[in-house]
Amino acid sequence: MNFVQELKWRGLLAQIMPGTEELLQREMVTAYLGTDPTADSLHIGHLCGIMMLRHLQRCGHKPIILVGGATGMIGDPSGKSQERNLLDAETLYHNQECIKKQVAHFLDFDTDAPNKAEMVNNYDWMKDFSFLDFAREVGKHITVNYMMAKESVQRRLNGEASDGLSFTEFTYQLLQGYDFLYLYQHKGCKLQLGGNDQWGNITTGTELIRRTLGEEAKAYALTCPLITKADGKKFGKTEQGNVWLDPKRTTPYTFYQFWLNVSDDDAEKYIKIFTTLPQEEIAALVAEHQQDPGQRKLQKRLGQEVTCLVHGQEAYETAVDASNILFGRATKEQLLKLDEATLLSVFAGVPTYQLDKDQIVGHTAVDLLAGETQCFPSKGEMRKMVKGGGVSINKEKIADPELVLTSDDLLDGKYLIAQRGKKNYFLIIAK
Repeated sequence: MNFVQELKWRGLLAQIMPGTEELLQREMVTAYLGTDPTADSLHIGHLCGIMMLRHLQRCGHKPIILVGGATGMIGDPSGKSQERNLLDAETLYHNQECIKKQVAHFLDFDTDAPNKAEMVNNYDWMKDFSFLDFAREVGKHITVNYMMAKESVQRRLNGEASDGLSFTEFTYQLLQGYDFLYLYQHKGCKLQLGGNDQWGNITTGTELIRRTLGEEAKAYALTCPLITKADGKKFGKTEQGNVWLDPKRTTPYTFYQFWLNVSDDDAEKYIKIFTTLPQEEIAALVAEHQQDPGQRKLQKRLGQEVTCLVHGQEAYETAVDASNILFGRATKEQLLKLDEATLLSVFAGVPTYQLDKDQIVGHTAVDLLAGETQCFPSKGEMRKMVKGGGVSINKEKIADPELVLTSDDLLDGKYLIAQRGKKNYFLIIAK
């Protein structure tokens, strides 16, 4: 497979340095992509770069993911309006280990093939590098004029909301440039990948390699576009914030729902970017979807592929079952299978009542749902709906409004799900 052509049809190619495609066709290329361990989880905004590395390895080249233990202590000004908070070494190490586990879902670190993936941490080669040595060995090769001309620097210096740019952040491009030089010398790494906002930092690296090692030292750059939604808004952000890969931060159900709810235009774009499905299969899926968009087949397949990739098949199946609880036929058994975090994700946004346990246990259903809570406007209306088979507790229809509730009716010992008709849900929590 041709890596550059693969990126092009997937919409994953923004800028490419001349000679890069020829290099990739000529030999097995070692390429790296950097990420700062500013959190203990990646979010879906990082997936574009990770998928580039995945495609790179599938095309027979060697991917390196660099975790910026050193640069993460400084903060990159690219695309930022304010300086980042600096993290301590212990936090950065913890974040690195968490990220490594997540990236292992995408890249093969265990193969015996020469293109096995590697993870490196720039703290390993920066921790003993003194400021004086850095100034002599790196700083002398790149002029301030060159650094000032970078768009990311100019944007921070001239931005209305900017407080300027600290020396710490100004040196970031030199540190990232040195990473490229180090990997070029020690790992034979000739290509750096990144988001398009990283173009300035990446080209500083190619320039540092040329000025340090001579004209014969050739290094290359390739970036992917910054992904946006069809309405131009930032990809991956919801009202609740980032969609994380860590299931403790974003449940697999909520993760799956994110992909399920994207627009048709976005689904057509994202299925190329965030899956490894071949071009012909995607074209057939798009054509099938266009015949009956209401079935949302494109979104469902997108959700399946990405959720399986990040969380595994079992978590995907649980997410689908959880989706059916609200939007399809479901049973009490399926409800009982949900862990607490998923249960709360499924019923986030439905009317919720918090009661003392003794206000629930030992009381009748009609007293609870039309007395202690306002799930029904009156006891008479509830009795009428029970008679018509329109009231359920924990997904089981009740035949008697005078049914006495017991501790066994509380899911996980504290939750009760009431349903009025097909679409009206209520969550009752025992304190």
